Amino acid sequence: MSGILGTNLVTQVAIIVKDIETTKKKFAQFFGVEEPQTTLGGDYKVTGTAYMGSPAPKAGAKLAFFSVGPNVSLELIEPNGEQSTWQDFLDKNGEGIHHIAFGVKGMDGKIAACQEFGMTLTQRGKYRDASGEYAYLDATKDLKCFIELLESY
Repeated sequence: MSGILGTNLVTQVAIIVKDIETTKKKFAQFFGVEEPQTTLGGDYKVTGTAYMGSPAPKAGAKLAFFSVGPNVSLELIEPNGEQSTWQDFLDKNGEGIHHIAFGVKGMDGKIAACQEFGMTLTQRGKYRDASGEYAYLDATKDLKCFIELLESY
């Protein structure tokens, strides 16, 4: 497989919301499934979140995930009001689709390839259980959304 990431398999689509409890209830009704658990993004001591290249210990969000296909999830994200890629999106655009995510191997190389393609790294950190890491790249100029890279260890 060619292309910037070496894959075109989407693993997640995420929507920024103001009220995760109301939104996940509506999606559960729409899909005809039970509401997923709402979780927190994680403790900074584990995640080490960096926003725009600087430590972002207060950046956080409530998260909920729906399985919508084989190996694909719909993620709902309610930012906590602190500066982050999520909060900036909500403040600038309101609620809506934030990113499309792809599973990758070799995070640093994939980030570099995306940057060479014209994307800007906005946020990076580890999963809340430290089993992997994520990176958000602003691709809104050309792809009209953010791209998230997910690497599980």
